[in-house]
Amino acid sequence: MVPVVSWLVGRIVRLRGDAGDVPGWVMVTVMTAGLVAAVFAVFRDAIVVAVQSALEQVVSDTGR
Repeated sequence: MVPVVSWLVGRIVRLRGDAGDVPGWVMVTVMTAGLVAAVFAVFRDAIVVAVQSALEQVVSDTGR
């Protein structure tokens, strides 16, 4: 995933013609993706169980 982010940032900088700082929204997006990946890595099992439980409830409610 990191090579894709690096490519995207480089592409945006070239399109805008900026040789300076990374645009703020790109930094926020990259940092948010990093936080989501870190949280998912730590709490993967709990997240999977919670999503499966929620989906089972939705499926069982629609089957009435």
